[in-house]
Amino acid sequence: MAGVQPQGDLLKMSHRENWKVQHERLHVKHRGHEAMHAEMVLILIATLVVAQIVLVQWKQRHNRSYNLVTLLQMWVVPLYFTMKLYWWRFLSMWGMFSVITSYVVFRATRKPLSCRTPRMVYKWFLLIYKLSYAVGVIGYLTIMFTMFGFNVFFRIKAEDSMDVGVVMLFYGLYYGVMGRDFAEICSDYMASTIGYY
Repeated sequence: MAGVQPQGDLLKMSHRENWKVQHERLHVKHRGHEAMHAEMVLILIATLVVAQIVLVQWKQRHNRSYNLVTLLQMWVVPLYFTMKLYWWRFLSMWGMFSVITSYVVFRATRKPLSCRTPRMVYKWFLLIYKLSYAVGVIGYLTIMFTMFGFNVFFRIKAEDSMDVGVVMLFYGLYYGVMGRDFAEICSDYMASTIGYY
């Protein structure tokens, strides 16, 4: 059997033959685990279905708490990963966005409401919307042009071009959703402060 060859024979084999022997050893080691893997997949699918049902019910029954919790998670969780993985570009942009947005939210939740606050809130979140929309579209177009091979005309490697496109698309989507959710919170507070509802 090829799986129990002496160490000296493995050194004399070519790379491909060595790989085949290692692959065969892996299959021998994991023989009989197919049922366990199928069970794990079924548990994963069942968990995803139940979680989706719970999330949809939560959103339908308690929309404000759902929006607040998902917004806070989307705002705070990336901070952990950016610090752990040293993504300084994202961390610096996240910091600037957080400081300015926190100030805007602070101003929007004050009572009495300043007469200049609604204009400031509107201008800030309109700027966030326009920037995130433009960055997202540029990222999407970069991905599409890379898939069609236009990066060759500019002598840019496909990996580099695709990385730039994916990062820009992510930034556009992330800050667009964050801006939308914060704008909704600010507008609700301002509307309740002025007595709209």
